[in-house]
Amino acid sequence: MKTLEEVCKLIVLLFIILFILLALTIPIGISLGFVSILSVYLTDTVSDLSFIVRNLASSMDSYPLLAIPMFILSGTIMAVGGMSERLFNIFIYIFGNRTAGMPIAAIATCLFYGAISGSSPATVAAVGAMVIPILTKLGYDRQFSTAMIATSGGLGVIIPPSIPFIIYGMSSNQSIGDLFIAGIFPGILIGVSLMVYAYFYCKNTGENKEKIMNVYNERRKIGLFNTIKDGFFALLAPIIILGGIYGGIVTPTEAGVVSVIYALVISVFVYRTVNVKNFLPLVAETVKMMVPALFIFMVAGVFGRVLTLMGAPQAVASGLTSVTTNKTMILIIIILFLIIIGMIMDTLAAILILTPIFLPIVTTVGVDPIHFGVIMIVTLAIGFVTPPVGANLYIASTMTNIPITIIARKSVPFIIAFFIALLLITFIPQISLILI
Repeated sequence: MKTLEEVCKLIVLLFIILFILLALTIPIGISLGFVSILSVYLTDTVSDLSFIVRNLASSMDSYPLLAIPMFILSGTIMAVGGMSERLFNIFIYIFGNRTAGMPIAAIATCLFYGAISGSSPATVAAVGAMVIPILTKLGYDRQFSTAMIATSGGLGVIIPPSIPFIIYGMSSNQSIGDLFIAGIFPGILIGVSLMVYAYFYCKNTGENKEKIMNVYNERRKIGLFNTIKDGFFALLAPIIILGGIYGGIVTPTEAGVVSVIYALVISVFVYRTVNVKNFLPLVAETVKMMVPALFIFMVAGVFGRVLTLMGAPQAVASGLTSVTTNKTMILIIIILFLIIIGMIMDTLAAILILTPIFLPIVTTVGVDPIHFGVIMIVTLAIGFVTPPVGANLYIASTMTNIPITIIARKSVPFIIAFFIALLLITFIPQISLILI
């Protein structure tokens, strides 16, 4: 039996090896698989490789996991249906004639589209491809618009249904439905924080009011009724999903199936953008997105179990409490660590590995597990717009041909707004828990 000091050294060694592999641009799934296998030879906790094989299989044996491909598929179908454009038109009608009205409409579109896709990169791709060219034509700085969409895309993993919330719920044995509901107000708060910065930016830099009013007046001519009618089914999607879960009518997994059926019915019979010919490519695209994610899910689950068996939660708890027993300080230390991890590690892998380590610590000092789930996901969402891993940065850069470093630099004020909202969410638990 190893001492606590020896366990700490082994854990640090495994993470150093993992970070070296990631620095060498070896895919996260392969890196996690390698350190999991290596743990067999470095520790006496894991007896043989059969442990790895058994846990690879058991990691996939989860009913809630079925919800993930369902939400991805429904988001893919709705993207083809032009849902993001219909949502944007509604918010142009509402905000278009105000200071920063167009950027605010873009952020609001990301907020609502996140409730359809459950994915941050998917939100950036769907909304950004449509909104960034429009904002550029209206005279907004292209780098500002790109950074705004890249950061606002982070709302896709906070506003339910959220794929990271599903993973956290599975890792922590918490209600996924409660996690979804807990993400509503934090997502809205972050969206409003981003809008506030956009408002002051536009107020200081100025806007081309003539071009903006031309677009706004065209939308006004169409009329409120026709604008809402065109985007009604896009607005209705998150209401059906969340209403079904909150009302106890469906489980989150069943809600995923409902979202696919809803997306198909609307896209085939109402918008007529999906047919038999283009449906199969949408399924194939979903499979391409899911396979790497599932592989990461398997190996990260194994690595998380290895760390748990090694006594990582106890070792980290002992180390933290030796520094401080103050609840506020413990949360700040964990948040700072999660921000760093979010910069270099895939979000799903980070949740699977770190939840078993941090959750026992925060519950000991009185933090609600649902509240901590929101804190964790919001913190890791910042990683989507921070190099070197930042998936949103790469997608935004690919769409606009703007270098990642420039987008990252322009994103800093938005990230600060994001972080201020995170602090409010962390230290005012009612923001997350009031609806539960």
